[in-house]
Amino acid sequence: MNQILNLSVAKLKRMAAMKSQIERLQSKLETLADNSSPPGRRAATKRKRRHMSAAARRKISQAAKARWARVRAAKAGK
Repeated sequence: MNQILNLSVAKLKRMAAMKSQIERLQSKLETLADNSSPPGRRAATKRKRRHMSAAARRKISQAAKARWARVRAAKAGK
């Protein structure tokens, strides 16, 4: 209690603002918990994996090889 008396007005106002924000967030959490469906009721959606064509993989591979060739050439030129 004695420590609170030693705080500045600005700190006390900030603490009060933080406390009210915490209370608002707690009430939001309670609201969400009350409105949520019971576990296991949600439909589990599995994301489909995207497939890359062989041509796209080849294009990426060639670009990477070209980048590394430029790096090696710059190193050899030093």
